[in-house]
Amino acid sequence: MLRDAGTDRPNRKSDGNNYRRKHVVVVGLGKTGLALAKFFTTRGAKVTVSDADTEESLRENLSVVKELGCAVETGGHAPETFLSADLVVVSPGVPENLPVLKQAKDSGIEVVGELEIASRHVSTPIIAVTGTNGKTTTTELICAIMDREGKTFFKGGNIGTPLIDFVNDSRKVDYIVLEVSSFQLDMAPSFHPRISVLLNITEDHLDRYSSLEEYRRSKVGIFKNQNDSDFAVINADDPLLPKDFGILAHTLLFSKENPKAHAFLDRRQEVMICKGDFYKPGKGKVGEKGAVFSFRNTKLVGVHNLENMLAASLVCFCCGVSPRAIQETINSFPGLPHRLQFVREWNKVKFYNDSKATNVGAVVKALESFPGPVVLLAGGRDKGGSYDPLVPLVKEKVRALILFGEARRRIARCLGDLTNTWLVKNLDEAVRVAVTISKPGDVVLLSPACASFDQYKDYQERGLHFERLVGSL
Repeated sequence: MLRDAGTDRPNRKSDGNNYRRKHVVVVGLGKTGLALAKFFTTRGAKVTVSDADTEESLRENLSVVKELGCAVETGGHAPETFLSADLVVVSPGVPENLPVLKQAKDSGIEVVGELEIASRHVSTPIIAVTGTNGKTTTTELICAIMDREGKTFFKGGNIGTPLIDFVNDSRKVDYIVLEVSSFQLDMAPSFHPRISVLLNITEDHLDRYSSLEEYRRSKVGIFKNQNDSDFAVINADDPLLPKDFGILAHTLLFSKENPKAHAFLDRRQEVMICKGDFYKPGKGKVGEKGAVFSFRNTKLVGVHNLENMLAASLVCFCCGVSPRAIQETINSFPGLPHRLQFVREWNKVKFYNDSKATNVGAVVKALESFPGPVVLLAGGRDKGGSYDPLVPLVKEKVRALILFGEARRRIARCLGDLTNTWLVKNLDEAVRVAVTISKPGDVVLLSPACASFDQYKDYQERGLHFERLVGSL
């Protein structure tokens, strides 16, 4: 093993994009891990895939990577595997603070995420969307508008399909549209989108970040590699998004209330207005004309979806997409499952599934979307943030609060004295109580403010369980 002069640390930095004969450790044997294994083996690398799960639970994927010629370790991560690597690549969802990753970094080994590796190998313009809430809806809206315009695109990132799949397939498209999480940004030091979108920042993932400021810096990192031929699309209303980040990209603002923003709402007329100088990434200025879009006929529920429509419309407008395609998509887009999704009306009570609301900021947006009264079902696994932002809305709109799961007592200590409050073990009991106490005209809203992992594998499973319970009434 080569070693640096004057130190006993191995010289294991990867050599740019040349992976031939390099030892690459891929961490995680899910969909992304499989795609990474294919990518590196086809480029002549020696690949080891390491996963903490048991061989039994990984059986299906194990056979695939073994056919590719990869070495595999399961049931944990051996330090010697990582310390013998030239490059370590981490799948999304793998904790960045794993001890073996720190040991590798301390030994001078490059440790990056899948997004970093994949983005090094694409020249197609990337539109990247991040923020605490609204990422998926905004990403899907952008893609729906592009599709209606006839643009070709790859949709992926945190939304489900890793960017490395696009690289493996060698497709040609007009745009790459990615949902990007803070965890992905943390592990992608050279990631360079042509258009970066930052929707909002509220307390989230404080079980992983030491402070809200650290989490904010992670999100703002989406702009760090952009230059004056790129776009930064930013929510002008968010108090945690000061407009001077030292951003070099051409900044476009959207707002629910500020008419000086590049895209804003006129609530009286129920329209969105896009205006100002616009620049097509890499091609310079495309015009100064504005456009007016009505949101009277949108199927999307909630004030937060007005922000999502503003951001998506602004992105597509500055890419030269026709106003017609934008307006038709605003009218027809159905929304996404588990995001303020109407389930059914029963005995003049409306039930909504907002299981995707896994943080307090998302619940604030949900409660702002209803005049009240609301019977709110919340709880799950606590994520370390404060529930204080919910206090005024609970006082104003929540007629009853039904708390379930691991976090129920902590939430009750903060909000329980503000309204009629029930503590139950699980969602089955929560729905039973809601059905018993709800009155005609009420909204029963599942908007948990917590992760689902105490009782479910993900928020989708929790939302589907709620829908089944409500559907059986």
